[in-house]
Amino acid sequence: MTGIRTGLAGLAAVVAGSVGAIVPTPSAWAAGPDPAEGTHTVSYRGYRVAVPKTWRVVDLAAEPDSCVRFDLPTVYLGHPGDQSSCPTRLGGRTAGLVIEPIDAVTAARHRTEVAVTAPGAASVPAPASHDDAIQVAVRDAGVLVTAAHTPLTEPLVRRILASATLGPDAEPAEPSDLDATVRDTAALAPTGSTAVPAGTGAARATAGPVTPSAVSPQPGTYQGRGFDTCAAPSQATMDAWRTSSPYRVIGIYISGASRSCAQPNLTATWVANQVAKGWRLIPIELDRQAPCGTRTPKMSSDPAVARDQGASRATAAVNAARALGIPPGSAIYNDIEHYPSDASCKAAVLSYLSGWTERLHSLGYLSGMYSSGSSGVADLCSAYHDPAYTRVDHLWFAWWNGVADLDAGPYCPAEYYADHQRLHQYAGDVYETWGGVRLRIDRNYLDVAAGTNPEPPVWSTIVDNTTPGRFTASANWGTSNYSDQRYGDDYRFAEPVLSSDVAWYRVEIPETAGYEVSVWYAANAGYNDATPFIIATATGNQTVRVNQRVNGGQWVSLGVYTLAAGDSDRVGVSRWTTGTGYVIADAVRITRV
Repeated sequence: MTGIRTGLAGLAAVVAGSVGAIVPTPSAWAAGPDPAEGTHTVSYRGYRVAVPKTWRVVDLAAEPDSCVRFDLPTVYLGHPGDQSSCPTRLGGRTAGLVIEPIDAVTAARHRTEVAVTAPGAASVPAPASHDDAIQVAVRDAGVLVTAAHTPLTEPLVRRILASATLGPDAEPAEPSDLDATVRDTAALAPTGSTAVPAGTGAARATAGPVTPSAVSPQPGTYQGRGFDTCAAPSQATMDAWRTSSPYRVIGIYISGASRSCAQPNLTATWVANQVAKGWRLIPIELDRQAPCGTRTPKMSSDPAVARDQGASRATAAVNAARALGIPPGSAIYNDIEHYPSDASCKAAVLSYLSGWTERLHSLGYLSGMYSSGSSGVADLCSAYHDPAYTRVDHLWFAWWNGVADLDAGPYCPAEYYADHQRLHQYAGDVYETWGGVRLRIDRNYLDVAAGTNPEPPVWSTIVDNTTPGRFTASANWGTSNYSDQRYGDDYRFAEPVLSSDVAWYRVEIPETAGYEVSVWYAANAGYNDATPFIIATATGNQTVRVNQRVNGGQWVSLGVYTLAAGDSDRVGVSRWTTGTGYVIADAVRITRV
């Protein structure tokens, strides 16, 4: 978690410099390993699996202090250690496997989704992926396989899992250990789900939506120092730091496909134990990144799609929080790493965060955002008063100036997010030792307050010219991405004529009521100074003419109108005008008032 990190594009050089291997380029991941490079078989306790020759293999029994990290394609054999050696500045996720014995250690961990092989089998057909990880309990080899992936590397990981076979040295898991390893998933399965005991054939058990817990909302009300690190530390480390360090808050990565580190210690029991011992938690989601950045996976550059993606990820993050016993009223922080901002990228990021915030509020959680001061934070604060976007509740800014305070410097005015809403990451990727235990951490200073999240926002929707099934225009309308003031990837344009030839935006209105209609367009001195916008109201069409030479790159209100319930064309852009210059059709927003 840093202001600036390397991305997947730089991974090959990192791996080549550290282990002498070459990692496939991102496009190669979808196709699998190069046949010319071949594969090699990794065997552990009778479980055999073919992986690309370029993958590292780490024996955790021989190297117990190794960081289990998925930014480097690796097979880890054995139980992960306490993860105290994990760096904070890792560059995302590629793929990797952890193959460990099914025993009391695995039984102690909460499993949210585990596929169980049939007798005599080493794999399960089409096992489910939960938060970009597939877990398979191989009963006849007595191993639990965790396969981490991204959307891009998932096909490769599935082929690797499907290649698994059983060797003659395979020994079945003890039935009690196998049952205990998948017990939590079966016990928490919601009514109507398929929760099959481990003693039956190939089955998949899915966790229920909530893990009961007496944990209070996190991080709650607190002012003081905290830290974050790539992997949740062991209980012994947490106890040593609780006794000796100045920190009382820890950031933990609970969800997302861009997380680099495994989380072997992070369970509902771990969460409950830390809170009971006086720690506060900062739950972090690390998933979709800015479309103009280097890290993957990326959000869409289309703001309307990005908004939906943000909402979808909020649901996933809440599911992860609930599984860990982190209750409603908690804040969940979306980590968007540094990106080279421009107008289009800013619109996508802020739309993504709006969808994220609105969905979190509807589910009873508060919204936070982490980013570097010069990119995500500057963009967020520049839109503080923009009604097009929904504000996050907490602002977490990375500005490594070494000062433990709440000043965001040039990146955000002091009066914004000033009501106990700030976290400052003031130093990064540093070693500290407390109670004889050394960790690599990022240092933070917080002033946050618990509270009831705002009511969900009133109904609002945005339709862009690229929204599938929601925009129609004749072949006379061209497509351009010339202006940085555009909403999304591009916009449509046409010459004015003395005929209507309307480009229409179709919107489904939930109920007959008053709605504000706003439009977004790119402005240019050569565009039309009297573009007709048609609003299909409940009592007939009304036309508003807009000077598209000014006020571009923002929402411009056309007024409030009564719109009838139903799904139909609501706003049109006509070519019939006496004005000169191109007429522009980009995006419309309709908001209940």
